Amino acid sequence: MENLAFAFQLLIVGMLTVFVILLIVIYGSKLLITIVNQIAPEGESVRKTKMAVNNSAAILAHEPSAPAAASIDAPTMELLQQAVAQITGGKGRITDAVKL
Repeated sequence: MENLAFAFQLLIVGMLTVFVILLIVIYGSKLLITIVNQIAPEGESVRKTKMAVNNSAAILAHEPSAPAAASIDAPTMELLQQAVAQITGGKGRITDAVKL
């Protein structure tokens, strides 16, 4: 019985130690992130990323002024629809596609 009590005591001490160390890691990393954000705020790279995202959104936006010649031919559209259906398990579908 003495060994069982010692085993439970060891179990409790070990689990509490791991819990305390994880709390130190979590709050230490939050503190480190706060310090780094104060010393080196978001710079040029974030602006470039935002600009790239805006440009991508403009490319993907449906433009009604797109010429009819830029539409995708029927065999290619069918192939794209089959690929999307296979990847999404029949849940996805293509409503419109244009050549860029």
